[in-house]
Amino acid sequence: MSILAIVGSFAFATSTFAAEAEHEGVPLKAAELVHIGKFAITNSMLVTWIVAAGIIAFAQMATRNIKQVPDGKQNFWEFLVEGLHDFLESIIGRDLTRKTFWFFATIFIFILFVNWFGLIPGVGTIGWGHYDAAANSFHVDRPLLRGGNADLNMTFAMAAVFFVLWVIWAVQAQGVGGVLLHLFGPKGDSKGIMKIAMIGIFFLVGLLEIVSILFRPISLSFRLFGNIYAGENMLEAMSNLVPSLSWLIPIPFYFMELLVGIVQALVFMLLTAVFTLLIAQHEPAHGEAHH
Repeated sequence: MSILAIVGSFAFATSTFAAEAEHEGVPLKAAELVHIGKFAITNSMLVTWIVAAGIIAFAQMATRNIKQVPDGKQNFWEFLVEGLHDFLESIIGRDLTRKTFWFFATIFIFILFVNWFGLIPGVGTIGWGHYDAAANSFHVDRPLLRGGNADLNMTFAMAAVFFVLWVIWAVQAQGVGGVLLHLFGPKGDSKGIMKIAMIGIFFLVGLLEIVSILFRPISLSFRLFGNIYAGENMLEAMSNLVPSLSWLIPIPFYFMELLVGIVQALVFMLLTAVFTLLIAQHEPAHGEAHH
């Protein structure tokens, strides 16, 4: 999804879900709950902390008493981790998986459960607000909880962490000179005058590649944020479409958002893994795994 498409979807969602006098959809900015000096804790931050604590607690319980034949929590956790490991190994190779699996597995599991947590009834609908006598309903102005990935700050933070790790992994795999050669060095077996001409061409291509690399954190963060934010707006619109059926109409869309939560976590993980593979592999023609 391009940024123009994402921005367009934001504009459409904002115009569609606006009430006559006030915005009825999910606000773009997360609500601030508590201030500690100049540091503000938002409702989206609270959700990410709850999910992170839940994942850590579940992992500790699942691996506390390791059994030879796993069952229950241990079985689920091993299935998830081993499945991710085998999947990544088939795409980026064994050596790179051994080095980077800790990040890619963590980012997939975290994004997945943050996405799903945002679908729990009460997230975005419980909080502080006011009673509208004319509409005979209560409007939540400041929700206690908000989907973590429906906050652009959160998705950009994850993308920025990946960018820093990408630079480190690139330098470790290629060295500073190797990275520069990868970006600006001529490709192919051209010789003579043609090789001199190709050096200039590939230098310009390298400048474009740098722009592309710098743009990756932005595209990663907007892609995830745009899909999750649009999904939450759609669920709210469906629940307000027919007030008497607000419990029924969103149900099919909940199942769709469950699938979207998996797909977006998988897309974020795969894109970051492929970006890492492209810079870390030494011989593209003889790599361990290519897709």
